[in-house]
Amino acid sequence: MTGLIAAQFGGAGPDLVYKESASGHGSPRSLTVAALWCGLTPTVQSWVMIALLRGVLIEKHPNQAIVETGGVGYDVSIPVSTFTKLPDAGSEVRLRIHTHVREDALSLYGFLTQDEKALFEKLISVSGIGPTLAVKVLSGLAAGDLITFIRRGEVERLVKIPGVGKKTAERMVLELRDKLPAPAGEEPQTAPAEALSPIDQDVLSALLNLGCARPQAEAAVRKAKATGLALEFEPLFRRALELVR
Repeated sequence: MTGLIAAQFGGAGPDLVYKESASGHGSPRSLTVAALWCGLTPTVQSWVMIALLRGVLIEKHPNQAIVETGGVGYDVSIPVSTFTKLPDAGSEVRLRIHTHVREDALSLYGFLTQDEKALFEKLISVSGIGPTLAVKVLSGLAAGDLITFIRRGEVERLVKIPGVGKKTAERMVLELRDKLPAPAGEEPQTAPAEALSPIDQDVLSALLNLGCARPQAEAAVRKAKATGLALEFEPLFRRALELVR
């Protein structure tokens, strides 16, 4: 079962919006923690996650905001991009929330826009990137620049973000470049290249692991594929390796 549940605290109104997970499953311990933390009874038979938080901004820092709603102050981790657009303390604020659940804690990550939240969630889908690093990434680059660098495979620009090494940057490009839309106002100069198949991606990954630069490696894979070789890993890899040298 999926849906939205609005929870009312102390007559304050529907300031917290909870989103149920699609699966509806969860361990009894985690489910009880989530239910109690949200002020609900532990008999709720689905995951309950905060999706939106509206209230008074009590404090703001470059990586943190404290929002009071219904007499409760919520500690929310935020990127610098959200911090710079927050109103002054004492003003009403509305944040899109990603709730990160662990066995021992529930952590809230807040964003002013749905687009920024969606980009954060794409980042944490990358192997090796957790919520803390994803916030650093969003703080280190403007969203439009980040998307552009990932789509263009500019690993050398991504590694300048604190906490992002070369392997992490390469995984970001490999796993996200075909999943991110072009930033607003960016018009493609040429027809978009055909997406790489799973076998192409494996060959590309192998070339990157050998130290080849991504632009040259990807070009070699596409050239090797265009020669009409059997679409199998080994012949495609060997031909691409010849072309990239």
